[in-house]
Amino acid sequence: MASTSDILTFSDDEPPAGETPWVVRPSVAPIDVVGADPSWPVAYAKVADRVRNALGARALQIEHVGSTAVPGLPAKPVIDVDLIVASSADEDAWCPALERAGFTLTVREPWWHEHRMLKLADPLAHLHVFSPDAPEPWKHRVFRDHLRRDSADRDLYAQTKREAAELATNGEETMMEYNARKQAVIRDIYARAFRSAGFAA
Repeated sequence: MASTSDILTFSDDEPPAGETPWVVRPSVAPIDVVGADPSWPVAYAKVADRVRNALGARALQIEHVGSTAVPGLPAKPVIDVDLIVASSADEDAWCPALERAGFTLTVREPWWHEHRMLKLADPLAHLHVFSPDAPEPWKHRVFRDHLRRDSADRDLYAQTKREAAELATNGEETMMEYNARKQAVIRDIYARAFRSAGFAA
């Protein structure tokens, strides 16, 4: 497991000079935040089954994260999933099997916890791949569980997402720019989530 200090630390580092996270660069498209859909957990189960069938015991842990994992929270209709494998850097051990199962490797970030992200078209999903000691999946779970419990922060985040989506769409911004618009509110919610989970006083 990641250390508490790593879980509490956020990294905003840019890619090293000459590097890009994009294996497949996304096109600019409208960012659509829709009302909560009770079918999202069913879609997650389909994605998780596909990952398990592809990887077997190599899938150490699979978690539904992000806004579609929080009942009642508006979200982009994309299922976010965290996958833990023995070594996310060792792509040969897990990536070909997922690609055969219909996933496409889209992001590679060796400088950021050896994160990889793959896309699935149906159901539409983003699969985030990490190693067991990466702090980010722990952050995701703390944030998800806090929003499931705390209606005030859930409402705050819903409002922030809608406003950021409208501004990003009107400005023809990328998903990364949309995420940057939400960052200050997300960090405030994280501070409360960490305290609630006992990671911080």
